[in-house]
Formats: sequence, C-alpha cells, structure tokens
Amino acid sequence: MKLIIQIPCLNEEKTLPITLSQLPRKIAGIDTIEVLIVSDGSTDGTVKVAKKAGVHHIVSFSSRQGLAKAFSVGLDTCLHKGADIIVNTDADNQYCGEDIAKLIRPILQKEADMVVGERNIEEIAHFSFLKKKLQRFGSFMVRVLSNTAIRDATSGFRAYSREAALKLNVLSGFSYTLETIIQARRKNITIASVSITTNPKLRESRLFSNMAEYVYVSIATMLKIVMVYRPLGVFLLIGGVIALGGIGLCMRFLYFYFTSGGVGHIQSLILAAVLLIVSFQVAVLGLLASLIGTNRTFIEDILFRIKKMENASKKEHW
Repeated sequence: MKLIIQIPCLNEEKTLPITLSQLPRKIAGIDTIEVLIVSDGSTDGTVKVAKKAGVHHIVSFSSRQGLAKAFSVGLDTCLHKGADIIVNTDADNQYCGEDIAKLIRPILQKEADMVVGERNIEEIAHFSFLKKKLQRFGSFMVRVLSNTAIRDATSGFRAYSREAALKLNVLSGFSYTLETIIQARRKNITIASVSITTNPKLRESRLFSNMAEYVYVSIATMLKIVMVYRPLGVFLLIGGVIALGGIGLCMRFLYFYFTSGGVGHIQSLILAAVLLIVSFQVAVLGLLASLIGTNRTFIEDILFRIKKMENASKKEHW
C-alpha cells in the first residue's frame, strides 16, 4: 500500500522544510510513504529546498498556473507513480503532519474514498471574526449544494483513494476545495471528515489578496459549479422567476380589463407576453444544458476508464 503526500508550493523555501520535517515516516497499514512537491512557478529556492530534503518527486511549472491546476497535476502524477492513497496538504505547515494517519484511516478501513480534515474554525487565532463567519457560511452553502455533511469545505488537508482520484476532474481555475466536494457527491464518491488540529500561522495566505476578493471568487466558483452540475434546475429557476413576472403582469392587465376596460394598460400585456416567451426560451436552454451535461457525464466515465487502464499498467511497473 503506497501513500504519496502531495504539497502544492508557491515560493515556500522558508516554510517547506518545516512542513516536510513534520510528515510521518511510518503509518500502520502503509508500506511506502513518498512525497510529491508541485512548484507552481516558484521563483525562490523552493525546488532546491525540496531536493535537499530528499523529496521523492518534484513537478515544477515554469510560470504560475494556480492552486487548482497544481492540485490536478499533483493527483495525476501521484497516480502515475502508483499511489494507492493520496494526501494533499499545504506547504505553510498549517496542518499537523501527525494527523495524516488519522486522515487516511477511513480509506484504509474502506469507510470512505475521500476524507476532509475538519479544522475547529472557532479556535484558529489568526482567523478574524468575519473570516470565521464567512467560512461557516461557505461550508453551509456547499453542504446544501452537495447534500453532504462536510463542515469545513475550504480545508485543503484531504485524503483520496486511488479510485476517487481517478474520477475527479477539477474545472475551476481558482481552487479545488469547493468543487471536489460537490463533484464527489455527484459521482457517488463516499466522503467523510475527521477532526484535525492546526499549527500557528507562518505566513499570510497567497490564495487571495483580501477578504472581498475571496468572497467574490468563492461565490462565483459555487455558481459555476451549480451551473455545470445542475443546469436544468438553475435554468428552470431563472425561467420560473421570469414567468412569474409575466403572469403577474397578465393578472394586472386582466384586473384593469374587467374593472375599467383595460384602456391604457396594453403595455402590461405586451411586456407579459415578452416575459413568458423569454421564460420558455430559458427553460429550453436549461433542457439543452442538461443534455450537454449528460453527454459530459458519459465523457467523464470514458476518461475515468482510460485513466484507470493507463495507471493500472504504470502501477504494475512501479
């Protein structure tokens, strides 16, 4: 049983040695533990530090691609290197390395294929009051959208079985955390969470420059995910709201028609007709989007089978 711990990095020469030193060397039920570094266009000595520390695998981008891309490439590389379980953690030592054994336990015990490390948000000292509330609200929205019980949706401390890693395809260009939970639920990947501890902050977050940007990007990401995975429901909701406006205007015209002959209110009837036509068109677009989504599901299933066959041969080699 091989475990590969992947660590996306962006200029982490100062914090990476601390993170690497905290990683476990042995875990019950695991035969081999290896480390993969994904340098996302780092311009400092991150790669040199990783090599000096004896990191087993290094992937280095020539320019910054973003956290989501680094995560995806990391998963693919881990699969190519024969990983049975993949753990993703941060290079800033936010998460405790000793919790990796706890994180992978549900996978070893065949209870889950994806495990999210749940931080105690209220006890993280460097999180502001506003950030804590936004984290809670964001996780609540993800639970609603994904129909899961994950209470810390933005946690990057996660474990994936080989099967789960093969099924996931990250579309977001910002972060993988929200999307992979919603996607996993749609693909019948069993998700679990375990309580973890966190270390004191070593540096500021590089994922976003301010809270407003974080909120904006997170909302946009969730809306995009919903549009991708539930297009019919979204378009029917939009079309329904427009149709209600049209029906309301129709009722308004009828009221004036029967009470005063409708003189001077023909504009309401024209606008109502326009709104009802638009709502019908939106519903048709929703149907088309749903059919495209079905086609995407078939393509993803084919991609999963291809990746499984390709990585099966590489795993035998390794």
